[in-house]
Amino acid sequence: MAGHSKWSNIKHRKAAQDNKKGKIWSKCSKAIMAAARSGGGDTDTNLALRYAIDEAKYANMPKDTIKRAVEKGAGGTGGADFEELIYEGYAPGGTAVLILALTDNNTRTVGNIRTVFKKGGGSMGNAGTVAFMFQTKGQIILDANKYNEDQIMDISLEAGADDVQSPEGDDKDKGVWTILTEVADYQGVKDAFEAADIEILEAGISRIPDNLVAVAGDDVRKVMNLIDALEDDDDVQKVYSNADFDANDLAAL
Repeated sequence: MAGHSKWSNIKHRKAAQDNKKGKIWSKCSKAIMAAARSGGGDTDTNLALRYAIDEAKYANMPKDTIKRAVEKGAGGTGGADFEELIYEGYAPGGTAVLILALTDNNTRTVGNIRTVFKKGGGSMGNAGTVAFMFQTKGQIILDANKYNEDQIMDISLEAGADDVQSPEGDDKDKGVWTILTEVADYQGVKDAFEAADIEILEAGISRIPDNLVAVAGDDVRKVMNLIDALEDDDDVQKVYSNADFDANDLAAL
C-alpha cells in the first residue's frame, strides 16, 4: 500500500511486507524482467528498469536475484507479453483505490480484482473513476531519527525537490521525512541524497493523492483487508489509496 507519508501507515505496510517477502520479491522480479524485455538491460538508457531495480533493492532483494531477472528479461526469456494496466475503484467508506498491474491475461486479472472489491465491500470502477485524484510523483522516504531538518532541507532545495513533508512520529520514534519530486527530477534528487551518504529507506515513482479521506473505526479493518487482498494478487504490482487511517485504530489491528 502506498499513497502518502503517514508514519503509522508506513509502519503497517512494512510489517505486512515483511510477512510476505517472497511474494514482494516475485513482483519485483516480474517488473524487472518486463522492463528489461521492453527496453533492454542497460539502466543508463532504460529508466523503467532503473526504477524497478531500485525498488527491488529497497525491498532487500539479493543482488544476484536482481541480476538474474535483468539477464532473463533482456535475453527475451522473461517478462514476455506482460502488459501494464491500471484498475480503479472504491473501498468501504468512499476511499479511492488505484491499482497498477503487470499481466499477461487481462480477463483473469480484472476478474480477480472485481471479486476482491465485491468481497471486500467496495466497488470496481471504469477507467478514470479515481485516477484524476492522484498525481504521479517521485517519492523518497528517509529516517527522521537519523537526519535533521537542516540536512534534509538543504539537499532537497539544492537538488530541486518539489516538497518536503515533515515527520509525524513522536519522541521515541520520530518517523520519516518524505520528499516529493517531479518525475523528471526524481533521479537527480535521489542521487543527491546518496552522494551525501543519506540512507534511503525507500524510493520510487509513486501515485500521490491530492486529498486524503479520514478512515476510522471498523472501516479501517475493512479498507486494510481490501488493500491486503488486492496486494496479494500475483498480477498486482502496486496499490495506492487516499485513506488517512486513524493511528489508534490502525495500531489495534
